[in-house]
Amino acid sequence: MPVSEFGRMPDGSVVEAISIAAGGIEAKVLTFGATLANLVVATPGGPRSVILGFDSLDGYLTHGGYFGAIAGRSANRIAGGRFTLDGTEHQLDLNEAGRTHLHGGSDGFFRRNWTIIDVSESSVLLGLTSPDSDQGYPGKVIVTCRYSVDKSRLRIALGGRTDAPTLMNLATHAYFNLDGSGSILDHRLKIAAEAYTPVDAASIPTGEVPAVDGSLFDFRELRAVRNGPDETHQAYDHNFVLAMQPAPEPWHAARLEGPRSGIRLDLWTTEPGLQFYDGVHLPVAPTLRGGIEGVRHGALCLEPQRFPDAANHPHFPSAVLRPGEIYSQMTEYRFSMVE
Repeated sequence: MPVSEFGRMPDGSVVEAISIAAGGIEAKVLTFGATLANLVVATPGGPRSVILGFDSLDGYLTHGGYFGAIAGRSANRIAGGRFTLDGTEHQLDLNEAGRTHLHGGSDGFFRRNWTIIDVSESSVLLGLTSPDSDQGYPGKVIVTCRYSVDKSRLRIALGGRTDAPTLMNLATHAYFNLDGSGSILDHRLKIAAEAYTPVDAASIPTGEVPAVDGSLFDFRELRAVRNGPDETHQAYDHNFVLAMQPAPEPWHAARLEGPRSGIRLDLWTTEPGLQFYDGVHLPVAPTLRGGIEGVRHGALCLEPQRFPDAANHPHFPSAVLRPGEIYSQMTEYRFSMVE
């Protein structure tokens, strides 16, 4: 089976790397964080890696950028780390500047060593159990993550169930650069969103849901990420409103094109929100895979999810999971060449 040791956690537990391949696409997945560590697609010029990552486990352990990981129990930000569910207030871990809960807390799912449940040449299924009160969340949850490849497509299926009412909002956090190096500001992006959720100084949604029309957030037609010269580009780290409820089957949410490589990525998802982050806080240390030095805006993230801080905004799509319900998210990355 395509499994090898990638490194060891501080407690000595082994982190495994799983290589899967089919139909012109190859992926490397780590048990640490259920991380997508590498994604290689076939092009007329040969295989090309399209995401950022690290050659060693130390890179993932020491850098806080969530590179390729599954973020949870609740991805994105929760204001003050507080929410009320069924009349009970819960306080979560405050892992961002001591005032915000981000991506599940300081010991969220992205820092856990998941378990391999099943593996084949083209698919791997990982599992994780999060106990009651983990990072302050109520209820024990059992989550799964399946990566599978075929026909120039990577599919990520996320699932979960709970024994008590809780929050569940998982997100994939790969950093894409379809050209393999340089800035992504000249990548061309399209997002099928008519609205977005503005944020305050702490990057918490204000609760408004304005239209993108006439704003820097209008990506309804394919255009460059760059919204001004380098020194005046206004950074993106915002949720785009694809819908107001999850879909039963994936639908086309976004398109990304690399200007030099000619690689096209089409993102399909069941989620109602898409967080677009343009890598404004890159570069990173240590050095990225293959000796590449990161640059500012050196990659971008397109993170399908429920809306950030949904627990504190009743008009947002709900991120509550209850006993007997099944949390399910399907996201697909489909690759082709620009014609």
